[in-house]
Amino acid sequence: MRAADRQRPPPGSLYLDHVSHFVPDLEAAAMLLEALGFAVTPLSAQVTQHGSAGTSNRCVMLAEGYLEFLTPTADTPNAAHLRKSMRRYRGVHLVCFGTPAAEEEHERLAAHGFAPQPLVHLERKVEGGMKVRFSVVRAAPGKMPEGRVQYVQHLAPEAIWRPAHLRHRNGVLGLAAAYVVAVDPARTAARWARFMGALPRREGKFVALETDRGKVLIGTRARMKALLGAAPRSPGIAGYALACRDPRAFARRCREIGLKVNRNLAVVLPRALGGAWRMV
Repeated sequence: MRAADRQRPPPGSLYLDHVSHFVPDLEAAAMLLEALGFAVTPLSAQVTQHGSAGTSNRCVMLAEGYLEFLTPTADTPNAAHLRKSMRRYRGVHLVCFGTPAAEEEHERLAAHGFAPQPLVHLERKVEGGMKVRFSVVRAAPGKMPEGRVQYVQHLAPEAIWRPAHLRHRNGVLGLAAAYVVAVDPARTAARWARFMGALPRREGKFVALETDRGKVLIGTRARMKALLGAAPRSPGIAGYALACRDPRAFARRCREIGLKVNRNLAVVLPRALGGAWRMV
């Protein structure tokens, strides 16, 4: 199966689709990612059904999911949200779940009290004249205070999951987990469970919510700092786990460019990206 085809969850399934860093300089972010052995997509401006979103991105496409690096470029409400988020902390501010049915997720979230915003249809042009198209479901502001937590339905994954975008030199295969910071992990997990349609369970000192591909791990700031090396104040998103062909080999590559890797195979990322990774 092509990588693009693997990004569409089967009916009744849910994937951890992507996470997004909000960054001030996409070129600085891309230079660091390329030094770490990633192939990075070209710069792309985002457009909604109402016009420019006021943001641009570059991405790291993986066999399972992807990493997005997003920056504000204009004076739009969307760009203002990014700037406000970056003033709070530099790093990961978005967790997105892949769904085969955006409209149905919108109805379900409304029924569960998340007051979702109107369905958003986004697109952006990529090299070769193709268009990436997807539909996004977002909860009302404040309903998921950890960040922008949303659903996406991919309508043209073949436009960005191309062979050239998957030629990473570091053995990273996919997005395995997102790490969420909470004062009360059990209560926060109950809310995320309603949002995801998942069942929370204990995983060591954390609460885990599994999807059909990837999971969300929720814990206190102190426990996230012990695991990852750093974490923002609650509510927030501390970082994520990368599934690697050889986690220790990727850890060595991180050390080679001067990043400090802790005993949990986690690394606090420079300010060009923000947040933290864990290799699994």
